[in-house]
Amino acid sequence: MDIKGFTYGWDGRKGDYLTKEAEKSQDLLFDIGVNWMCLAFHVHQKTFSSTEIYFDYRNTLSDKEIIHTINRAHERGVKVCLKPVINSEDGVWRALINFPDGDMWGKDHYWDTWFEYYTAFLCHYAEIAADTGCEMFCVGCEMSGTERKEKHWRNAIAEVKKIYKGPLVYNANHGREKEVSWFDSLDYIGTSAYYKVGKKPGDTKENMKQEWLKVAERLKEVSASLQKPVIFMEIGIRSASGCAMMPWDFTHTEFERSEEEQAAFYDSCLEVFSKEEWFSGVFWWDWSTAIYDTQEEADKDIGFNIHLKKAEFSLKEWYQKL
Repeated sequence: MDIKGFTYGWDGRKGDYLTKEAEKSQDLLFDIGVNWMCLAFHVHQKTFSSTEIYFDYRNTLSDKEIIHTINRAHERGVKVCLKPVINSEDGVWRALINFPDGDMWGKDHYWDTWFEYYTAFLCHYAEIAADTGCEMFCVGCEMSGTERKEKHWRNAIAEVKKIYKGPLVYNANHGREKEVSWFDSLDYIGTSAYYKVGKKPGDTKENMKQEWLKVAERLKEVSASLQKPVIFMEIGIRSASGCAMMPWDFTHTEFERSEEEQAAFYDSCLEVFSKEEWFSGVFWWDWSTAIYDTQEEADKDIGFNIHLKKAEFSLKEWYQKL
């Protein structure tokens, strides 16, 4: 498993990456033994049906702070996958961004316009990835509603390749790895591995492991068919009971806190996948830009963060021996 990674920076807004709190958080992340960081951030379109993508000078992260964070990782010997993501400002999940396929005259102008903006968006950040020596670039995340537009995606990827010469990945949503017909144009099969591996609140590591084995069997087939390695571009659960049944959840704050279930999720996944030759590694979700730094705060947290929790100590051991 080459990529011992973690996602950083998703909660960042303009200015956040340059704070002392952010640098402290980055250092705490690097200290657990990661050799890769996925630097993930978002830019908005107004609604799920908007054809224009815009830069919000009030909130969107500046190029300066993105470059600063990349450079800090490289100074610590940590490789970077740059992952710019489109979000819909109306709160609709990006997987639902969609348009009609053509009009009465056979024109595909909604898609043509959106992909013109999206390609320009990708190319802007591909320039940053190239200039800063990022070791990987992600061309999209969970864009399920757009994936059928194969010609448009291949054209966008071709434009990115003119600028950035390193490895490329796309982050499909879990279960859709076989649906992306243009994965052959990239170097990795990426997925958000929020697979339901728990069957009851507080489920055991061994039970989760059995479910992961089923996932591994399926993904091995996908990897073999495309002759591409797989990366878990996102994976993780909150430290709350029942979250292994719904790993993507971030809304049920009433769930009972459980470091044990979170740690079991981490351990069971790595026990299954870490030795698979077709599997390149993980970017766990996610590490906040301003992480808490006391045990008292950690003991109250029920989010995806693992700092000062059982999962952090477990992951540190894993990353030391892999």
